[in-house]
Amino acid sequence: MKPTRLDDMNCSVARTADLIGEWWTPVILRDLMFGVTRFDHFQERLGIARNTLTDRLGRLAEEGIVERVAYQEHPPRYDYRLTEKGADLWLVLTAMREWGDRWEAPDGPPLRATHRACGNDVTLHLECPECGELTTRREVRMVDGPGHGGKVLTSLRR
Repeated sequence: MKPTRLDDMNCSVARTADLIGEWWTPVILRDLMFGVTRFDHFQERLGIARNTLTDRLGRLAEEGIVERVAYQEHPPRYDYRLTEKGADLWLVLTAMREWGDRWEAPDGPPLRATHRACGNDVTLHLECPECGELTTRREVRMVDGPGHGGKVLTSLRR
């Protein structure tokens, strides 16, 4: 049975999940963010089947999240590098890591994100660009954006 695709939904969360929601993909993206670029290095680090890794990297390349850069001609071999679109997934992965650190790391976070300049831990926060106030989920409301097309979940508003 072929899995349902979410890319035809008028929802940014659904479309993003369609691109990176398969369970190996965020881990591959994590390694790309850490500087892993070679197929064999991904395979060695993750223990992922070669055909699965080929499929996942191929989809990321098709979607413009990574680009393949040849580093050897015979046989052909490639580095996989994040594009700007791929690098922008840093915040998504950071949110996933922070959630996992809170709820799925009983012995504490496996990694800490520290600011290079001062050495202190950094965390993800949503900030209002106008007043600078940090916001929580309860202080934000969703309103129709320019691409809503009358097909968003506005009917779920309270």
